[in-house]
Amino acid sequence: MEKVRVCIVEDNQDIRSGLQMIIDSSNEIYCERTFSNAEDAIESLVNEPTDVVLMDINLPGMNGIEAIIKLRESCPQTQFMMLTVYEDDDMIFKSLQAGATGYLLKKSSVTQIAQSIMDLYNGGSPMSPGIARKILNTFREGPQKPIPDYQDLSEREKELVNSLAQGYRYKEIADQLNISPATVRTHIQNIYKKLHVQSRTDAINKIFK
Repeated sequence: MEKVRVCIVEDNQDIRSGLQMIIDSSNEIYCERTFSNAEDAIESLVNEPTDVVLMDINLPGMNGIEAIIKLRESCPQTQFMMLTVYEDDDMIFKSLQAGATGYLLKKSSVTQIAQSIMDLYNGGSPMSPGIARKILNTFREGPQKPIPDYQDLSEREKELVNSLAQGYRYKEIADQLNISPATVRTHIQNIYKKLHVQSRTDAINKIFK
């Protein structure tokens, strides 16, 4: 099996080198390229996309959120994971709105970082526990303003949206709700149709924009 290609965008050389060592020590992933700023990353990735990008937010020049907005259209198959020190709600939701499908804190363990890269590549949305809790609490409070499409969701579909927002994979959701993965897929397709979206990130952004 081919290893998952990973690129790192991080301005701190020590952190960048440490992440590269973590990635290259795995049997499933390898560090393809590293960048110290968003501008160099965009120039390279637009011409040669990769599988997963670990993106810092606070970069010199263009920040990581702005970089993902620019890269998302050019690299539709690339998965973006924020790896940052920021835990505030504003940064989390701006990152998700930009197109990040994972959000980890830099204090995450070596094992968690490596496993999260694979989870992201395989369709999950890995997040640090504290970040997932913040998103869950936001879901419990409900949308900040009424959204007609959201009101059309059944209670089970709202449960599924909640699980999607926390980064659970289809099999994990199926186990939680005691239904089959095929049923989960059917529900999620119905959710996307009702919300008029095409992806997990778009669904989250529409409800909590």
